[in-house]
Amino acid sequence: MLRIHFTDADLARTRMAAEPDPLWEIGLSLCRFQTRQGRWAYAGWYRDTRQRLAETGLDRMVRTTLIPLFPRATYYPDFLNPAEAADGLDAGLAAIVTTPPDRIRREVRHFADVTTAPSWAERLVERDVREDIADCLRRYYDTAIAPYREHAQARIDAERSIRARALLHGGAEALLRGLGPTMRWRAPVLHVEYPADDCDLHLGGRGLLLVPSYFCWGWPIALADPLLPPVLVYPLLHEEPAPRDTNTAPLTVLLGRTRALVLRATAAGATTGELARAAGVSAPAASKHTTALRDAGLISSHRHGPSVLHTLTPLGASLLRAAPR
Repeated sequence: MLRIHFTDADLARTRMAAEPDPLWEIGLSLCRFQTRQGRWAYAGWYRDTRQRLAETGLDRMVRTTLIPLFPRATYYPDFLNPAEAADGLDAGLAAIVTTPPDRIRREVRHFADVTTAPSWAERLVERDVREDIADCLRRYYDTAIAPYREHAQARIDAERSIRARALLHGGAEALLRGLGPTMRWRAPVLHVEYPADDCDLHLGGRGLLLVPSYFCWGWPIALADPLLPPVLVYPLLHEEPAPRDTNTAPLTVLLGRTRALVLRATAAGATTGELARAAGVSAPAASKHTTALRDAGLISSHRHGPSVLHTLTPLGASLLRAAPR
């Protein structure tokens, strides 16, 4: 169990990432190759990515370099998930390359204590080795993560819509209460199911960055070093099928005028009543339209207090992007 201790200042500084963190997604996606747990949720990605890695000759690099460095274990070096990655892959890779050697030595020793570290891990203190690792990570990202980036972004947009509603209606504590079955808010502590030994993280006024992750499965993850900027990476619920081709015909042709209006109004997250007002129909009519769109896999619906909040699925988001206005 991980216990994250909040002060009033921490509640005010709790925030949520707007985009997938590229390096967390790299590391967590590599874990998906190391277990069958949750394979159903990533079946399309797993099949297509294995094929692309084989076609590009990167499968050996993944087996011999990346998976040993990102094992499915309770720890791998924190410096591989720098805060700078919030500014994009280039910034994250640059931070890895410029990590001070003393920090790398410390984290590699801990890595070896926790699991079977690769025999070459000690050479990570050498800048040219880190540059080679950064090149491997970029090539893997382009092959395995980039093709699914829009899919993951749509899922995160939906998650942010749900959490934003909670924040606006009940403040930061309401947001923390709704984070999912592996996390329980008992003020002033967030209790997180965690694979490692029991530990406590005192935020001390620094706040917490919540990072929803497409490739995280099972339990949330935090950095091991409590002195680093506090981050909690947590899994999205996987209920939708893998992305598939979409028709680029105008939405009004595909869906009809009213249903197209309902789908567009769902982009920012909306209740049934809000969709009814946006489309100029009654609430029962809007409910019928949301049922049809949900059955088609274009939206998902979540209970939010007395209302139901509708958000786009990755397929619905893709359809909106492809359809001319």
